[in-house]
Amino acid sequence: MLSIKSISKTFAGRTLFADACLQINRRDRIGVVGRNGAGKSTLFSIILGETTPDSGVVALERGAKIGFLPQESAPTGEESVIELVCAVSREFIKAALNLGALGKAKGAEPSDEDYEVFESAGGARLIAKGRQILSGLSFKDNDFDRPAKELSGGWIMRAHLARLLVMEPDLLMLDEPTNHLDLDSLIWLQGYLQNYPGAILLISHDREFLNLLVRHVVELEGAQATRYTGNYESYLIQRAANEAQRLAAYENQQKEIERLMKFVDRFRSKNTKATQAQSKLKQIERMEKIDAPFISAKKIKFSFPQPERSGQRVIALKELAKTYGDLEVYKSLNLEIERHQRIVLVGPNGAGKSTLLKILAEVIDFDSGERELGHNVQPGYFAQHRADTLNLNRTVLEEMLDTRASVTEQAARTLLGNFLFSDDDVFKKVGVLSGGEKSRLALAKLLLNPPNFLLLDEPTTHLDMGSIDMLIDALSQFNGTMVFISHDVHFIRKIASHVIHVERGKLKHYPGPYNYYLEKTGQQASRATETSLESGFSVKGSAGLKREDGKARKRREAEARQALSKKRKSQQTLIDKSEVRITLLEKRQLEISSLLEQAETYSAGGQAQQLNRELMEINDELEKLNDRWSVAVDALNAIT
Repeated sequence: MLSIKSISKTFAGRTLFADACLQINRRDRIGVVGRNGAGKSTLFSIILGETTPDSGVVALERGAKIGFLPQESAPTGEESVIELVCAVSREFIKAALNLGALGKAKGAEPSDEDYEVFESAGGARLIAKGRQILSGLSFKDNDFDRPAKELSGGWIMRAHLARLLVMEPDLLMLDEPTNHLDLDSLIWLQGYLQNYPGAILLISHDREFLNLLVRHVVELEGAQATRYTGNYESYLIQRAANEAQRLAAYENQQKEIERLMKFVDRFRSKNTKATQAQSKLKQIERMEKIDAPFISAKKIKFSFPQPERSGQRVIALKELAKTYGDLEVYKSLNLEIERHQRIVLVGPNGAGKSTLLKILAEVIDFDSGERELGHNVQPGYFAQHRADTLNLNRTVLEEMLDTRASVTEQAARTLLGNFLFSDDDVFKKVGVLSGGEKSRLALAKLLLNPPNFLLLDEPTTHLDMGSIDMLIDALSQFNGTMVFISHDVHFIRKIASHVIHVERGKLKHYPGPYNYYLEKTGQQASRATETSLESGFSVKGSAGLKREDGKARKRREAEARQALSKKRKSQQTLIDKSEVRITLLEKRQLEISSLLEQAETYSAGGQAQQLNRELMEINDELEKLNDRWSVAVDALNAIT
């Protein structure tokens, strides 16, 4: 569908792409990864035609449509939210408004052409789809007719995402689509995109999102676009094997060049050997030189300072009430948090998670009730506005060192480097940093002198995967107490020891990690479904449906369950067999890569060539198996 052939692009003397190629087919699911500055945004810009490559060709199949969601800022006009989402064309919106399909009729009396335009574009079905998608992204019914320009930036981005999902372009390009979503919306989006009919090309720092969605990963590195088959975790394994192989080949070539040069240096001045020395020089010149490979940065260990020990009871909220005008958020709320608990707050958008976090941090007042802080408890609240407390006239390094903690300049620079402040970045004035950079700086500074009661609101926003891993490492060492909100499932899995579900002013505590919460909520959903089926009504429920004859209903349900079980078992068997074979092949892949790193492999005649041939065969089989596994997983998800 889209073919990128031999593109090259240089910016300010720096080569981003050199003869790079990429093929995108229909229904591909591709994640684009790479270091900051590797060219991810430039690649998107080239595909969209906003940037022209220095050479090469970008060819899009005739009639194919591209839809793009930028990372930040998208335009809005005077339209309502539902008008923005359903704007597949100006003519459709005009016709829908004239017909009163988007609320009260506006404009001229509807014409025959209005009816024709409305129906040909999808009509009421398209508008119903728009409403369904908006609901999935946590919009409420009374938001649909609001002017879009009244929304905050994050909600505007959600509306534009909904618009793209309604339009269903052949190639959906998403740049950090999860940044503005809460956990419920993110989970809904993952499920929706798994059944998306077109191709998806996305940039994301959300590891779990990539693992669940993509079937291929394109890594931008060394001015090339290298494609890997499988999800993100599979890509990491393959990349490690490739790095080892490239490094071994590079080192062996360097050893060979060094050996030949020793001969040249020793005999070039001797008449009897000069011809041979010259021959060795030409041999070196004829070699196709292997570039020194880029080896992904190893995880830097950093010893984080630990806070003072608090009392066993960290905080208690008793009979607490909180309202915003006429909106009652909490009434008679009770909560007690103990030392060392790591609690993630989950629940639908607008349920009151951020309000609860701010009450715990004493950032906002409440109407009635009590808030009792435990012995020696020092709360520390991290949110976007925390960046506003930074001194804009200091450099990044000066601001970092302005802490009560005893820390060396080298330690501060090491931590800054892991939060994407490298080299001369540390000498920039804080005042010139972007909002995301200020947020990262505030988070890094917080880790240098952490309080013993951490309250974090979406701490992974603006962080890349390496920085998120660094934050996970820091918080794993943290021996205090923590309450946080996050939509990054990988981060939640690594950090949370307890889950509190917040909805309609009520808290439900799950005393276990995120998987425990999923297991318990899954069981509850299953019981609800069984109860609904036993009642003789549809799971969705409808007062208008009549109760079936008992025997007929039970027989129908039993047959449906058996058919579903058979399909599920068939797909699960295929998945299990594929995973066993993939595991064996990946194990052999690593063994071969290890052998190719050893110098003695190249001294045994033909062994290196044989191993390389076997590795290529394994890579080919893995690609086919991963494709087969992806199709089976999609089928199983659809059945489920």
